[in-house]
Amino acid sequence: MSTHSLSPDLAAFRDSYASLFGSVPPLPAAKFEFSSDVDPEALRLAEQLRAHAFNSEIFDTKTTQLILFGILLAQGSPAARFHAIASRRAGATWEELHKVMELAAAVAALGPFNNGSALLNEL
Repeated sequence: MSTHSLSPDLAAFRDSYASLFGSVPPLPAAKFEFSSDVDPEALRLAEQLRAHAFNSEIFDTKTTQLILFGILLAQGSPAARFHAIASRRAGATWEELHKVMELAAAVAALGPFNNGSALLNEL
């Protein structure tokens, strides 16, 4: 849909995906293609939030990507794949990725059990 080139700040945000993942994944690519035409300010705000959350003094890139991998895996999101790739690019081992996978599986499996137990206990 894009009929113009991205502003320098939006191009830098888009390029940050390629730096992290090795290429711009399909969903972010579509986001930049569509939203840069329809509402570039909304895109800018969304990308500022992402940049602020993903780049911090608290967690390094590897830890951030492992956390995102686990969250997205527990949600069943296909985007988990890209954060596994970014985790590896940031130095994560297969064992670290597997442990995050185990944690996501435990959270996904135990959530309904814990919530259901609490709900039934209240009845």
